[in-house]
Amino acid sequence: MISMPPFHLLCTLIGLLLLPLHINSADPDLLQDFCVADLKAPLSVNGFPCKPEAKVTSDDFFFDGLSKEGNTTNIFGWSVTAANVLAFPGLNSLGISMNRVDFAPGGLNPPHSHPRATETGVVIEGKLLVGFVTTSNVFHSKVLTVGQMFVVPKGLVHFQLNVGERKALLFTAFNSHLPGSAVVPTTLFASRPSIPDDVLTKAFQVGNDVIDNIKSKFSS
Repeated sequence: MISMPPFHLLCTLIGLLLLPLHINSADPDLLQDFCVADLKAPLSVNGFPCKPEAKVTSDDFFFDGLSKEGNTTNIFGWSVTAANVLAFPGLNSLGISMNRVDFAPGGLNPPHSHPRATETGVVIEGKLLVGFVTTSNVFHSKVLTVGQMFVVPKGLVHFQLNVGERKALLFTAFNSHLPGSAVVPTTLFASRPSIPDDVLTKAFQVGNDVIDNIKSKFSS
């Protein structure tokens, strides 16, 4: 008859087996000063390969895109200028990025989520209603004015709406060099190929005519 090891020894063995999983669950510390992205190379795990240091220039560490106002002439009346690794190669592997968000009067940054990052932001101009919904379906919101900040936990659906009479400007920051964005209306109604109408009619408890009408708004 095979005897079982003592309980404390069994717990120790399990802990040792799981230790590599705990080590690999967090981002490792950088082992170099920087890793400027080589955007011409294929994307690898958690970032782009590093550009050879001999080809790194000062311009890789500076970005002026957020100084330019975005075009808000669209159905939502907003524009986002992303300063992530795709536009700013010096951010590669550093775990940070920023956005500039411009709003026309009444403009909306539609409900969306960032699957890879927590977001914080500060209002630079105007008045914005900022809100997010928790996984318990609790809605948190507040109207913010110049200088006021907000935070949205990673992965939660959120929005910003310009409730002022003039245009508004917001700067946001993320703890990811490529936070990603899943915009709810375009994800559901403008995917390629389309989500079947049967799924959407049942999900929203409406008829096909309603779903087809919404899809037509995003057909372009």
